[in-house]
Amino acid sequence: MLIKIMILFLAAMAGLAVFARFWYPPARRRAKGACPACGRPRIGPGPCPCGRKR
Repeated sequence: MLIKIMILFLAAMAGLAVFARFWYPPARRRAKGACPACGRPRIGPGPCPCGRKR
């Protein structure tokens, strides 16, 4: 009985993981103010910490 419960729980968690992958947008999108060279977020009008220009 305990094994059935564990298998059902794992199947439900796998189903939620598959559903969440399609439901939520990708988390690795770049921010709008990110440096195109290194991908770091830029704060303020100054140059990027990597030293490259926009």
